[in-house]
Amino acid sequence: MRFRYIIAGIVILALGAGGVFFYFKPHPLVKVQKAFLGPVSEFVYATGVVEPIQLAKVVPLQRRRIIDLCRCEGQTVVKGQILGRQDDTEEREGLKQMDIRFQQLVRDYNRAVSDKAPKALIEQKDTAVREARSAISAQKSRLETLVFRAPMDGMVLRRDGEVGEIAGPGDVLFWVGRPSPLQVAAEINEEEITKIAVGQTAFLSSEAFERQQLRATVSHITPKGDPTKKTFRVYLRLPTNSPLRIGMTVEANIVIREKPSAVVVPVDAVFAGAVQVVRDGEVSRVPVTTGIRGSRFVEIVSGVSAGESIISPTRPEIADGAEVRTEEVARKAPVTPPPKVASSTQQPVVPPKIASGSGTSSPAGTFPPAKAPDHSASIDQEISAALSANVQSLVNDARRSALKSPGK
Repeated sequence: MRFRYIIAGIVILALGAGGVFFYFKPHPLVKVQKAFLGPVSEFVYATGVVEPIQLAKVVPLQRRRIIDLCRCEGQTVVKGQILGRQDDTEEREGLKQMDIRFQQLVRDYNRAVSDKAPKALIEQKDTAVREARSAISAQKSRLETLVFRAPMDGMVLRRDGEVGEIAGPGDVLFWVGRPSPLQVAAEINEEEITKIAVGQTAFLSSEAFERQQLRATVSHITPKGDPTKKTFRVYLRLPTNSPLRIGMTVEANIVIREKPSAVVVPVDAVFAGAVQVVRDGEVSRVPVTTGIRGSRFVEIVSGVSAGESIISPTRPEIADGAEVRTEEVARKAPVTPPPKVASSTQQPVVPPKIASGSGTSSPAGTFPPAKAPDHSASIDQEISAALSANVQSLVNDARRSALKSPGK
């Protein structure tokens, strides 16, 4: 009987300890950031390549073997300057034979004139001379097509191909252009091209200059788009002091709308059209109206005021009215570039404002809620382990006591 009483007391003690544990269980810990006033902008994302505003390519017109190419990369050339030549042995031999025949026809014509030959014969000789002269001119034109000439005044920016190789119309042998000014030829998705206008500012990101804020200006929009890629080409004019080089690839955020001052909160604080505000230690779900949405921050048009503590990232599993403990997170500088990914929905570089973009941010209610680490879970585990150990110790003591006094 005594053993049963001991076991019953242990059970009652364990239940009481469990009740105390759940009654005094710590409130969940959430991370909060304060809504604040700041400039906000909306952008359109694009990728592009740096190129000269004036650029021309030199390509062969016929598929022949290369017999001469200049070593002139980086050198200044003038329009018409010879840069190389293809094999023209056959054409030159043909021209030589044509010239011999032409000279003979000229002598025959002169002899007919001096001999006062019939008029019909003189006209026949004259026609033959004219035809031979035309044939020589056509042959010289064919020879000219085998010569590579500079298409404009400028610099040889790049040379491809080597002597002895066979090159044809699809092979670019020289890029000739002016090294400045430069521009970015960017591709914009067709659904966003209507937002682009000449004069808009663009912030550029390049892997070669990761720590530099690079700018450009929209200078021209191609009227016709590419129906296959579903893109339009937009040209961004670079400043004269830009460190970018010809041929570099860049990512661009073209600013299409901006406000000098607006209430903003982190993007991950908005879920299903609402935010979770912590007031006096209690969670309150507040519906909000959002405006300009960016990669890290979103404008709050109504519902929240500057200075209010917002749970970020959102914690939808916490019920409205629940008590919580808070840990305030320092606001990140808006100029810090976000991570990069390789696609058109890529997280773009944030310009020196709180950037936002229609092509990079997830609409409200569509992103998965990120959960902050709950430190109360580890405390719960420690208390549970301690209670389990205590109960097990009491049970073992009761068993030992029953074994020592079996007659009672």
